[in-house]
Amino acid sequence: MANHYDRNPFAEEEEVNPFADGGGKSKGQSKFSGGAFYTTSSVPPATNSRLSPLPHEPADFYDRDVPVDIPLDSSTELRRKEEAAARAGIVIEAKNWPPFFPIIHHDIANEIPVHLQRLQYVALTTFLGIFACLLWNIIATTTAWIKEGDVKIWFLSIIYFISGVPGAYVLWYRPLYRAFRNEGAMKFAWFFLFYLLHIAFCIFAAVAPPVVFRGKSLTGILPAVDLIGKQVLVGIFYFIGFGLFCLESVLSIWVIQQVYMYFRGSGQAAEMKREAARGALRAAI
Repeated sequence: MANHYDRNPFAEEEEVNPFADGGGKSKGQSKFSGGAFYTTSSVPPATNSRLSPLPHEPADFYDRDVPVDIPLDSSTELRRKEEAAARAGIVIEAKNWPPFFPIIHHDIANEIPVHLQRLQYVALTTFLGIFACLLWNIIATTTAWIKEGDVKIWFLSIIYFISGVPGAYVLWYRPLYRAFRNEGAMKFAWFFLFYLLHIAFCIFAAVAPPVVFRGKSLTGILPAVDLIGKQVLVGIFYFIGFGLFCLESVLSIWVIQQVYMYFRGSGQAAEMKREAARGALRAAI
C-alpha cells in the first residue's frame, strides 16, 4: 500500500503572495509537520510602494466669491483716449450743433478767424435758407396735392428735401467752413463748384419752368401764377415759396462774390494752382 498522507486540514498555512515574484512563481521548501507536508516560501515579501499624492489645489481656485476687477469707468477710459489722440496731433471734433440735438461740430466763434466770421455766418444763413425753402416747398406741394390730387409732386418735394439739405452741408458748407479754418486752397475749389450748382438750383426753383410735372413740384413763379386763379390758397403758398427761393438766390450770389474776393486777395488762388500742379505730377508719376 502506497504511502499517502492527506493534508492536515488543521495545520496553519503561510500566506503566499502570488505577485511577490515578477514571474508569478514562488520558490520554497517542503516541510513535514503533524503528518502532512507543507511548503514554506523562501521569497521575501513584496515591498509596499505607494505613488506620491498630487498637490492639493488652493481652496479659492474655484471660489465664486472672489471679486473680479472689471473696469466700469468708461469716462476715464474715454479721457485717456482723447489725451492720447491730442498728443498724437489728432483733432477730435465734439458734436455741438444744433444745441438741442447735436449732430455736427460747429463753432464759428472759436475756430474761424475774426475777419471771416461775418462771411461764415452769412454762408450759414444760406444753408439754413435752403433748409427753409425746401421745407416750405413740402408744405406748399402738400396743399397742391390735396387740392389737385397729384401725389407725385409731393413725393418729388420729399426727395428734394432729403437729398438737398444733407447735400448742401456736405458739398459746399462744410468745405467752406474748413477752408476758412485751415486755409486749405483745394477746399475752396470744392466750395465754388458745388455752390454754383446750389445757386443754379435756387434760380431754377424760383422760376419752376414746366419741365417736371408742369413745374408744380417746386414753388416757383410760373406754377404760382397758374394756381392762383384755380386755388387761391395753393397759389399764395407757392408765391411765398417763390419769395424764399429769390431771397436765397440773392444771398448766395453775395456769398460767392465775397468768398471769391477773399480767395483772390489772400493768395489762395496761386496756392491752389501749385497744389493742382503737384497733384497732376504725382498722378503722372
